[in-house]
Parts: sequence; C-alpha cells; structure tokens
Amino acid sequence: MTESIDLPAGAVPVQLSAVLKALCTVARDISATIAYGPLAARLGDTVGANSDGDAQKALDLIADEAFAAALAGTGIRWLASEERDTVTGIDPDGAFAIALDPLDGSSNIGVNVSVGSIFGIWPAGDGAEASVLRPGRELLAAGYFIYGPQTALMVSVGQGVMEFLLDPRDRVFRLVAPEVRIEPVSAEFAINASNYRHWSKPVRAYVDDCLAGATGPHESDANMRWIASLVAETHRILMRGGLFLYPADARKGYERGRLRLVYECAPIAFLVEQAGGRATNGIDPILDRVPASLHERTPFVFGSAPRVERVTVYHDLPEQEIAALFGSRGLFRH
Repeated sequence: MTESIDLPAGAVPVQLSAVLKALCTVARDISATIAYGPLAARLGDTVGANSDGDAQKALDLIADEAFAAALAGTGIRWLASEERDTVTGIDPDGAFAIALDPLDGSSNIGVNVSVGSIFGIWPAGDGAEASVLRPGRELLAAGYFIYGPQTALMVSVGQGVMEFLLDPRDRVFRLVAPEVRIEPVSAEFAINASNYRHWSKPVRAYVDDCLAGATGPHESDANMRWIASLVAETHRILMRGGLFLYPADARKGYERGRLRLVYECAPIAFLVEQAGGRATNGIDPILDRVPASLHERTPFVFGSAPRVERVTVYHDLPEQEIAALFGSRGLFRH
C-alpha cells in the first residue's frame, strides 16, 4: 500500500510522522466515501445525538471510529473527540494527546458543500482530560482536512502553515504550498446575519459599519459570506484573507458561544496565528484560553489581523459610545 502523504524531509518532527500518516490515510478514505455520497450510503442521516444534544450524522460516527482505529500504535495516548463524552485511552505508552472534530460541517453532507476534519496534538500528560484541557499555545501541531472539489490538508507544527493536496491519481497527499500566509487586507467577512437581533451591541455596531461600505467608518465596501462549515470558512480565509465571526448571543445555549474550544477553535486558532492572522473570542486570544471542560464552547473571531483587532476595539468602546453608534445605525437603516 502506498504512503498516504509524501512528507519532505524535516517537514514535521519524526515522532509525529506516524500520527500524520494515519490521519491522512483516514482522510483519503473519508474523501472517497463522501465522493460516492448516496451511491454508497445515507451519510447525512441523523443517527443519534452527542453529549451536548447536537445531532450526529452517520458520517460523524464513521469518521470518529476510523480515526480512533487508525491512531492505535502511532504514539497517541489520549483521544478527545466531539463524538465522545469523555477522553479515550489509545496507547498507554503514547507521548501525545489528540483532539478531533472527526467531521466538521456534517449538516452540509447532503447538499454537496465542503466539510472537513479538524485535529490538534498536545504532549500527553498523566491525566486524560488534563492532557487536552490546556492552552492552545501548548499545541505541538494542528490542522484540518477539507473535502471539497479538491481534498486538502492544512497543517502546522509551529513553523508556519503547509498545504498538501490529495493527488487523485495515486491518492497521496503532496506538498503544494510550503508557507501559507493570510492576506492582511480583504473585503470579505463571514457571519450568520439571521441572528442579528440576538447579538451584543458591539457585534451589531461592527457589522452595521461593514454594511455601510465606502460611506461608513471602514471606508470600504464589504462582501458577506456564510457557509456554515468552519473548515470551509477557515480555508477561504487562509487562501484570500477576511474575517469570520461566530459571537455569543442572547439565545439559550449560545450565551457562551457555540463552537468548541478544545477540538475546533484551538486548532484553527493555532493555524491562523501561524499564518500571520489573529484569533480571539472577540476580546482575548483563543490560544491563551484554558478550557474548564472537554466540550466547552466559546465565541470565535478570526482572520486577517487588522480585521480581528478592529472587532476587539468595538468591544473595548465604552457602553455610552456603543449606545450612540447603535442609536444612529442599524442593519436596516443608516
């Protein structure tokens, strides 16, 4: 069987190469399964719910089980997954802990929109949860696979971000960009505007100013995007810059944000910062956050550094200044 990834010498630490190869082997199988779609199985069917009550699709569980099986014998001691209530032991003598979102964006499986798999790797500790309930700055490596028109791997081992592309001829991931950098200037931002009425005043004021375009305080026109797939949103930003916002809001269950810190936000934030961008919860860097629980949620803002920093400024404005701004502008009036 051919290797799943063609790793240039020195691209990743030797001790992590077996883990990365195992992840790539599973990812290329998932890519093929997704390509077959309903010709193979009803991958988007709801088959259960996870500990937070989110619907689990058939492919969520297929991916979770495949990654767990492939990682045995690669040096992974602990496995944390969105699809598992607790951290699972893999190899008792392993040196690493891995956090996975095995299939991000699974609600899009049935509509042929890009989905992905996210991973972050820490040094293993003696305790299961203690190995992953730690700041993202302690990550050894992080990355994601995106299953779309092309299947790609974006990965960092703390020395920038590399892009690998799955060669459709021999099914091997090959390096196509050794140093991915986020464009500092972009007209694009992504947010689910249907939740406008639930947002805090700083978030509404920021979006109002984006929509005001060249006549507003940002003095430039903007394009709004929303895919509802974190991997797809991240990939667009890594390729051409921009901003992603998933803020906390007033709805029940969204007061502390919606995305998970351990296996979604920390790995993505690691990649974004390694590519020259920034990632925060609207105010503080995501990589400095210490999770209190495995499935902890957080607001998430990331992308081109100047755009992220500007969102922070809106949160830092005095309440009376935000009130004045909000009184004179709104989503449907300027």
